[in-house]
Amino acid sequence: MKYIDEYRDPDAAQRYAEAIHRITTRPWTIMEICGGQTHAIVRFGIDELLPKQIRLVHGPGCPVCVTPLELIDKALAIAARPDVIFCSFGDMLRVPGSGGDLFSVKSSGGDVRIVYSPLDAVNLARENPNKEVVFFAVGFETTAPANAMAVYQANRQGITNFSILVSHVLVPPAMEAILGSAQNQVQGFLAAGHVCAIMGYTEYEPLARRHGVPLIVTGFEPLDILQGVYMTVKQLEEGRAEVENQYARAVTRNGNLPAQQVMQEVFQVVHRKWRGLGEIAYSGLGLSPAYTAYDAEHKFNVSGVHTEESTVCISGEIMQGLKHPHECPAFGVFCTPDKPLGAPMVSSEGACAAYYRYRRLG
Repeated sequence: MKYIDEYRDPDAAQRYAEAIHRITTRPWTIMEICGGQTHAIVRFGIDELLPKQIRLVHGPGCPVCVTPLELIDKALAIAARPDVIFCSFGDMLRVPGSGGDLFSVKSSGGDVRIVYSPLDAVNLARENPNKEVVFFAVGFETTAPANAMAVYQANRQGITNFSILVSHVLVPPAMEAILGSAQNQVQGFLAAGHVCAIMGYTEYEPLARRHGVPLIVTGFEPLDILQGVYMTVKQLEEGRAEVENQYARAVTRNGNLPAQQVMQEVFQVVHRKWRGLGEIAYSGLGLSPAYTAYDAEHKFNVSGVHTEESTVCISGEIMQGLKHPHECPAFGVFCTPDKPLGAPMVSSEGACAAYYRYRRLG
């Protein structure tokens, strides 16, 4: 565990916390983008080490959580078809739609399978030529290259019974939407290191300049996050607004160019709805015209499915950094992992799941 333990050293963490205390003179609100960072903050009590002036709020960095309810309903409609093998990563199976989840479809006889790679779904399509195999392509820029490669390989191999239900979202437009909101409270960002490992961070530089916010590319272990907070606070206290790279062991300025190339080949930028946030212009990926034959939404004619979001679930306010999970009246009462109102309570990166597991009150 050497390469994990060195980033969880309690003495080093205390030294970082003390350094943050020394440089903090004013209240600051900082948002971590990634749900993995949220879980680390809550699990290890990182926010409790910080000065009271520093407020950490949780962003829309869980791709399962921001998948809109109507897209879940489209997935349920496709998965229930007798001619379909519906494939997904495990996180999506317990996310509630308006009338059940993928587990309930499976229990009713639907062929729903957990896979560990989208290429597993391509192989299933090759092995089951009399079935339509659909992969639920959910994620930020991190998972988009693998999903793009699955479509690219299916096309190259002439596999026509494979398609993907696309729910890819892009981080910079969401950050732009948060910063442009009249309710915005965020003064600095810890950006998601794994997204930047793919895309680099050149897209963030104009964002930092335009809105005057520091933006620190940050990893996921306690020392990563504490260093990211230190770098953010230092910029805020000095009146700077720049992009800095804390996660240099995994991220370069220009990112993974081959991964970006396959994304550009298969996908195009589109408008996308986000759960709790509404539609954000040019904030998602859809299949490009050359690959529309692999678009499950059109293949199975579910484009017309429209569903209203729950008025009880406040996940939108949580993912904009306006509230914390325990401020929701349904948290732990009407919304639990066994009976969730929304994805943030059941996703492994959901803020509500983190608070329920590590910091339930009462």
